[in-house]
Amino acid sequence: MYTASWRDVVRRDLFGPRPDLRDRPYRLVIRLALVVFRLLRFRFDVRGAEHVPPTGGAVICSNHVSYLDFTFLGLAALPQHRLVRFMAKASVFHHGFSGPFMRAMHHIPVDRKAGAGAFDLAVRALKDGEVVGVFPEATISSSFRVKELKGGAARMAIDAGVPVIPAAVWGGQRLFTKHHPIQLTRGVAVTVVLGEPIRPEPGEEPRALLARIRTAMEALVDEAQRTYPQPPAGPDDLWWQPAHLGGTAPSLEEAVRLDHSDVRGARPKASPLAKARRLLRRRRGR
Repeated sequence: MYTASWRDVVRRDLFGPRPDLRDRPYRLVIRLALVVFRLLRFRFDVRGAEHVPPTGGAVICSNHVSYLDFTFLGLAALPQHRLVRFMAKASVFHHGFSGPFMRAMHHIPVDRKAGAGAFDLAVRALKDGEVVGVFPEATISSSFRVKELKGGAARMAIDAGVPVIPAAVWGGQRLFTKHHPIQLTRGVAVTVVLGEPIRPEPGEEPRALLARIRTAMEALVDEAQRTYPQPPAGPDDLWWQPAHLGGTAPSLEEAVRLDHSDVRGARPKASPLAKARRLLRRRRGR
């Protein structure tokens, strides 16, 4: 397990021998994030960082369980001295606080009503040798399981001729996820697993590549869940566990409805049947 140290915060070689001057804001944000990680003593288990190529373009495709996932995936790319350009919804770039940071770090805004522009920007970044981070589920999965993936990541990899690095993050939902208050608890473990690169085959269709990406992501998420070092503390702590592991998170079917409404900006109330199921799971956990 890795816990950020003050030495990491000030390391001169943290970003390699000759970091790009244009990325000074990004490097500052990473150092500030390391300060937060150190103060809260988060415990990181990062595996597969060697799969991030030291040079050249690549797409990192990860599941999405928390609002902090991008910081954890970025940490996994640091051993190779790579900065990840994440694709994020355009509203984050328009926000008064986060917007200047997102633009300064050269992340890629995604307008869900007109995604072609973001796709072109991402492909250009990949061809220029950047690592682009994508959450192909499009939004946080309330079930904490891998749901249906959007095909953009596969098409980008094919168009740019770069590999896909499948990834899984786990534990961040305990800190900051949707439908739950922020809980920046000290000592929380975060697992990040990166898999072997998946290279588009000659003539491969995006749908076929996406199926391979999904299979790899599901295997990595299962690995991260099975090896996570901190089990729930009790019945009231089962909310961050998926239903198939005995947790009280919404089922995959229930989450699809909730997450779809989130994308549209109107979350419906949970159905009586869904409430009854979750109550029953909580009582079984006691």
